Amino acid sequence: MAAESAEKPEREGAWRLAGSSSVYLQSAREQAIDWYPWGEEAFEAARRLNRPVLLDIGAVWCHWCHVMDEGTYSDAEVARLIGQHFVAVKVDRDANPEVDRRYQRQVNALTGEGGWPLTAFLTAKGETFFGGTYFPAQEGLGRPGFRRVLLEISRLWRDEPEKVRENTRSLATALTHEHHGTGRTGGPSSSAFIDSVRASMLTSFDPVNGGFGTAPKFPHPTAISFLLWDSFSSGSEGSAQGARLTLSRMADGGMYDHIGGGFHRYSVDEGWHIPHFEKMSVDNAALLSAYAEGYRRFQDEGFRGVVRGTVDWMESTLADSNGGFGASQDADNAPGDDGGYFTWSRPELKAVLDPSELRLIARYFGVGSQGRMPHDPDRNVLFRLMTVEEAAEGTGLDATAARASLARALEKLQTARSRRSRPVVDPALYAHLNGGFIRALTAASVVLDDSRLLTVARRAADRFLAEAYSPSRGVAHRLGSDRAHGFGHLEDQAEFAWALVELAGQTLEPKYVSRAVELYELIGSKFRVEGMPLRDIAPDLYDGPSIGAVADPSFPIEDMPHLSANASVALGLLRLASLTGADRWRVEARELIGSCLARLERAGLYGGGMALAAGLSETEPIRIVVQGRAADARALWRAAQTAWHPNVWAFRETPPPPFSLPEELAAAATSPAEARALVCWGMRCAPPVTDPERLRSLVASRSAPGPAA
Repeated sequence: MAAESAEKPEREGAWRLAGSSSVYLQSAREQAIDWYPWGEEAFEAARRLNRPVLLDIGAVWCHWCHVMDEGTYSDAEVARLIGQHFVAVKVDRDANPEVDRRYQRQVNALTGEGGWPLTAFLTAKGETFFGGTYFPAQEGLGRPGFRRVLLEISRLWRDEPEKVRENTRSLATALTHEHHGTGRTGGPSSSAFIDSVRASMLTSFDPVNGGFGTAPKFPHPTAISFLLWDSFSSGSEGSAQGARLTLSRMADGGMYDHIGGGFHRYSVDEGWHIPHFEKMSVDNAALLSAYAEGYRRFQDEGFRGVVRGTVDWMESTLADSNGGFGASQDADNAPGDDGGYFTWSRPELKAVLDPSELRLIARYFGVGSQGRMPHDPDRNVLFRLMTVEEAAEGTGLDATAARASLARALEKLQTARSRRSRPVVDPALYAHLNGGFIRALTAASVVLDDSRLLTVARRAADRFLAEAYSPSRGVAHRLGSDRAHGFGHLEDQAEFAWALVELAGQTLEPKYVSRAVELYELIGSKFRVEGMPLRDIAPDLYDGPSIGAVADPSFPIEDMPHLSANASVALGLLRLASLTGADRWRVEARELIGSCLARLERAGLYGGGMALAAGLSETEPIRIVVQGRAADARALWRAAQTAWHPNVWAFRETPPPPFSLPEELAAAATSPAEARALVCWGMRCAPPVTDPERLRSLVASRSAPGPAA
C-alpha cells in the first residue's frame, strides 16, 4: 500500500460528534481524537488518505467502554498515533445495532473475542483485518497496550499490505461459509428440536442458584418461558421448579436492585450476588414479562413485588414525559467509579439507619458476606440472604414488627441514595425497546390490577404510531426530537407488532390489531428471503449507509441472550392467530419456524425462543369470556385474567370484531345476570364455570374437557 499522506482536521478533537443525538457519542466530544460518526465521510477520508479505519463500538451503559474512553482514548500518545495513522470512527451500538451485529461477527471470527467496547481495524471498503475488545493504553490486565497495537497495525498496513489482504480474504471465506450454512434445508422436526433445547437447558441448569451455566451469569427470560411451557405441555414438575428457582434466586440476588427496583445487566458470579451495574431496557422489559408470567403461574407474591419494583424504576428513571421509555441507565456515576451509586459501606448504612434497623438490614442483606465488591471490600451489594423472619431472630422483633422496620429502613436508604450523583440515563426512544416495555406493562397491569399501567402502555404505543410509523415503511428504529429515523430494522417491527397484539388483547381496540397486521404483512414482503429466516434489515426500507459489512445479509435466529427477532415474529404471529382466530398467521409462524430450525440445530439454550415458538404452534390456545354483573363477577374476572396458560386470552363480555370467538362460545355469550365464565380450547368449549378456583384449574389443564352434557 502506498505511503499515507497527512491531513490535519479543520478543528481539534471530536468536534464531529458534538451535534450527535447519541449520549454515547456526545460523551467523547472532549477527547483529542478526530472521531467521525458512522457514515460515508469517514470511509472516503480513509480512501483519500490511504489509512486504515479504527472502529470503536460501544454504548453509554458500558462500564469498560468508559474505562477505555477515560484511560485509553484520553491518553495523549494514543490520540497522537490515531491522528497520525488512522481514520477513527465511533459508533453507538444502540443507535446502530446493524453495524454492531456485523462487526461483532467479524471480530469474533478473527479473534474469538466479542463484546463492548468492540475495537476493529478496517480497510476503506469496511473489511475487518484485525480487532479485539478493551485495550489499555499500555500493557496491563493481561491485555496488550493500545499504543503498541496502533504502532503494529500502522506498520502492518504500510509494510505488509498482502498480510492485510490475506486477513480480509480469510475472514470473507469463513463468513461466506457460515452464511451458506444458513441456507440448509431439512433439519430436525419441531419435537426433536424442542427435545434438544430442553436437554441443553437441563444440562447447563444450576440446581443451587438457578439460571444457566456459571460465572458470569446472564438472565435468560425466554428460557424461563420455555420451561414454563414445557411444564405445561409435558407435565414436567422439574421444568416448572427450574423456572421458579431461577426467578426466585435472581429476585433475591444483587442483580435485582432492592432499593430502587429494576435489574442490572448480569451477575459476575454464579450466585447472582454481584452485578454488572448497568440497567438496560431490553433486560428489564423481558424480565418484567417473565416475572408477570411467573406470578400468574405460581401465584408467588414475591414475584408480584418484583413486578411492582421494576415498574416503579421504569417510571421514575426511564419514562419520557411525552410517552415512551428511554434506553438504559449507566453503571457508573463518575470516571473511575464502579457501582458506587448502588453499593453501600457499613458506615454509610450506619449514618442512615438507627441501630435496630442496621442490625436487621445487615442480616437480611448479608452485609459483609458474598456481596462485598472485589475492588473495594468495604462496599456491599445488597442481596437477600434470608427471610425477614430469619433476619429478625435475635433482634427482639416479631415478624410483623420486623417487616415494618424493614420497610422503614428501605425507605430511608432510598432517600439517602437519591442524594447521590445518579448515573446517566440514555433517554433515546427505540422502537424495539418500547415494544418490549409496552408488552411488559400490559402484562404488569393485569398482575398488579392497575389499569393506569395500561394507559401508560397505550400512550407509548400511540406516540410511536403517530410519530414514527407508516404502513409502507413500518416503525422507525428511533423516535428523535425532530424526526423518526432508522427505518428497515426487523427487530423494531417484530417487537412493536407483538406489543400491539398484546395491547389489543387487553384494550379490545381494533386499531392496534390493524397496525399489527400491517406490520406483519410488511415483514412478510420486505424481510423474507425464500426458504430462509427473516433478514435483520430490509434493503428497500433501510435508510442508513450500506458501508462495508452492513451490505452483508444477517439472519438473527439465536437469542443472544435476548429474544431473537425471528423468534419474536413467530411468537407474535401465534398470539395474533389466537386473538383473531385467523389461521393464516399460525401458518406463517409455522413456516418461519421451519425455516429456522435447520440453522439452530446446535443452538441449545440460545434456541429457546424458537423452541418456545415451535411448542406454542402445537399448543391449543384458550379463550375465556366472563359474563354477568353480579357481585361475584369481579372475582371470576380476576381469576380469568391471572390464570396461567401458555396462550390464553380473557375477555369481559363478548369482544367486538376482529377479536374472534368460537361459534359455540359466541352463541352462548348472552350476557346473563349471574356471573359465569365460558372457556374454549380451539373450537371446543367447556360447560360454564362459576367458581374462580375451578376456572384456574380448568385453564391450567393440559387438554380440553369432554363435550358439554
